[in-house]
Amino acid sequence: MCGIAGFYNVKAHYLPQSDYYYDLLTQMGESIRHRGPDDSGVILNDHCGLSHRRLSIIDLENGTQPMTKEREQFGYHIVYNGEIYNMDVLRSKLLAQSVQIHTHSDTELLLLSFLTFGPSFVTDLDGIFSFAIYDERHAILTLFRDPFGVKPLYYTQVKDTFVFCSEIKGLLCFPGVQAVLDCEGFNELFGLGPAHTPGKCILKNIHEVLPGSYMTISENGIAQFPYYRLHSMLHTDSYEDTLEHTRFLVTDAIRRQMVSDVPVCTFLSGGVDSSLVSAVCAEELRKKNQRLKTFSFDFIGNDTYFQANAFQPSQDRPFVDKMVEYLHSNHSYLECNSNTQVDYLYRSVNAHDLPCMADIDSSLLYFCEQVSHSHKVVLTGECADEVFGGYPWFHKPEFLNSNTFPWTPSLEPRQNLLRNDLLKKSHMDEYVAATYRNALQEIDILPFENETETNRRRIGYLNIRFFMQTLLTRMDRTSMANGLEARVPFASKALVDYVFNVPWSMKCKDGSVKHLLRESCRGLLPDEILFRKKSPYPKTYNPSYEQLLVTNLRSILEKNTILTELCDRSALTQFLDSPKDYGSPWYGQLMAGPQMIAYLIQVDYFFRKYHVQLDM
Repeated sequence: MCGIAGFYNVKAHYLPQSDYYYDLLTQMGESIRHRGPDDSGVILNDHCGLSHRRLSIIDLENGTQPMTKEREQFGYHIVYNGEIYNMDVLRSKLLAQSVQIHTHSDTELLLLSFLTFGPSFVTDLDGIFSFAIYDERHAILTLFRDPFGVKPLYYTQVKDTFVFCSEIKGLLCFPGVQAVLDCEGFNELFGLGPAHTPGKCILKNIHEVLPGSYMTISENGIAQFPYYRLHSMLHTDSYEDTLEHTRFLVTDAIRRQMVSDVPVCTFLSGGVDSSLVSAVCAEELRKKNQRLKTFSFDFIGNDTYFQANAFQPSQDRPFVDKMVEYLHSNHSYLECNSNTQVDYLYRSVNAHDLPCMADIDSSLLYFCEQVSHSHKVVLTGECADEVFGGYPWFHKPEFLNSNTFPWTPSLEPRQNLLRNDLLKKSHMDEYVAATYRNALQEIDILPFENETETNRRRIGYLNIRFFMQTLLTRMDRTSMANGLEARVPFASKALVDYVFNVPWSMKCKDGSVKHLLRESCRGLLPDEILFRKKSPYPKTYNPSYEQLLVTNLRSILEKNTILTELCDRSALTQFLDSPKDYGSPWYGQLMAGPQMIAYLIQVDYFFRKYHVQLDM
């Protein structure tokens, strides 16, 4: 895994001022050094400059970037972030065309495939990636992003110059790029946040390359080409065949994503998703007489303060213990205390360049830091709930019929804390409703499905397009901030494509949540784990954490803070006096009163750290 950056202007001539632009490329690369601490490189052409930071995972000796191939005296250059899991397929196609391959680096395979087949070769890729290729002959820059946006890629324009980077901080290194929040950004921050509209960023004039698309930038302008989307279609496999094929797709995705020239490990919560990933990995490593390393996460004090509830029915530790015994893994139990969780709220903003999922992010950032001390690659159980229907909103009628994003059934808890004049000016309700309607227009509706099934298909699509994207972003930033590559087998394109069209009567047979996943993987896990009731990512129940948050935010409000320009001060004070009255979660299952305090702390820090200008 790596970080990439660069700029392009067909009207420019960079070489006469090469020292200045080399320094600029180096600065952009240094800003994302955490993504690739092992190596760096830059290359400058008259119209384009590319920068790369490398985390060495595959072909440690020959994978240095930027990588260049010469054709008829013209150079073709690539900077790449990601992993390709079907390199054997790419290699075979190239060999069939008599193409000479000199390394076993996936970077070389990508560049040679581009040179041989053109940009549409991206449809053959199975992996997580964002990469840029510059074609000197035609002065064309092409950017690619994986189907579900596992790997990030941001861009902006400064007059005639196109600037891109794996993270926003790299864009802000470029002269003329400023951090500005306008009405649209305000709505993204407080109406949709910590989610966002695909392709958009809360900062004005900063965008993301859409997942499942590639862009070309040339003298003719910018063009975007979607190469992947979810298609709705009739599922014709029998129940038995569906179970068999699902089992193959799950286990095959996990095995493929173990490809690495350095040791891999797994996150293990004792739930069905992470346990399946760990079980397949452990079995594959046993064939090589190797032992899997696993990690679990919890919070100091939860053994005393944990209270079972509808969202988190049980603690993870007893189930982790059973899985460690079952796997014979080399296991580490990691714990986070309240002070660390608060401290890492600020580091989380640094990792995202945006406010994020509050302590749901900050704790994972801390845990990833601990894992990175011994490993560079980890496999996770992320995305299984989005794909297999694990969340409450797939099952409860009030969510199915909510006519809005089900993880944010009401904007009222957010809006109660914001200034009325800003709400009126931004038209937040209308903005969120329009974003929801626009997303629904992307979904193919099947005429033979009834209203309930259609709503489930819509929720399934929205989960993959919005909610899963938020969690994938969280996983990328928290891991890559520590030079740790996190892989997500349940976000495999082949698996998602297939399961998306499996009817609910198979996915949730007899009302069993994630029935398809559990039944298809019988025998891979003890039944006690396989059929454990869903419990999401852990959070702290220690009352000291909420007390620390309240104290921190009160201290912030005593100073000159952007929050007094964005929030209703009296409503915010009343909220801090009694945060437990805040009510049900305002985002997903875990983000309630304490997380809103933490989110506001992040908003304040974000404005100060990035010198954000308010333009409303």
